[in-house]
Amino acid sequence: MATNSDPRCRQCRREGVKLFLKGEKCIRHCTLDKEKRKKPPGMHGSTVVQKKLTEYGVQLREKQKLRRIYRVLETQFRNYLAEAERRRGVTGENLLQLLELRLDNVVYRLGLAGSRAQARQMVSHRFFTVNGRRVNIPSYQVRAGDTIGIHESKSQTGIVKEAREKWHTRPLPDWLEFNGTDMVGKVLAVPSRDQIDTDIQEQLIVEFYSR
Repeated sequence: MATNSDPRCRQCRREGVKLFLKGEKCIRHCTLDKEKRKKPPGMHGSTVVQKKLTEYGVQLREKQKLRRIYRVLETQFRNYLAEAERRRGVTGENLLQLLELRLDNVVYRLGLAGSRAQARQMVSHRFFTVNGRRVNIPSYQVRAGDTIGIHESKSQTGIVKEAREKWHTRPLPDWLEFNGTDMVGKVLAVPSRDQIDTDIQEQLIVEFYSR
């Protein structure tokens, strides 16, 4: 399974914002909170931060930021964009909806994992079911009406017990529903743009690939 192996704090420093790639650790211990670590990584970071980005540079950084948030590599990201363009509606919003409806992201949004990276690993290790069927594909696209549960063989693992205690500490999006007693979530609807809290300017990304 291909992933970006760059240190996660380095990725946040490169984009200049918290991407929350390490879950709660990003809230408690973030290198961006330290003044000396706010510049981009690398030996030329101090000079890069002083340069004004071109229009192309701004679009590129926005694209890279979105890829890193959802942990998607370039080829797969292009495939998502192509699918977004084929669908009716606004391409940028379609793109965000496709990324939000990935199974690993839905698991994260439900509070069953501390980060998208952890959610991806749990899905790959067959922790979850969709409509009662075991799924181990992180990019699996869930649909409105789908239910996500924890497979009985994984229900007593330490990571699930921790999720049972902490799921309520993170806000639940309006387009999801979760039963903390049964540990079962449901996708109520495809999220609209105002229900997706990802801080991104998706139109810049569409413009980047339209060049």
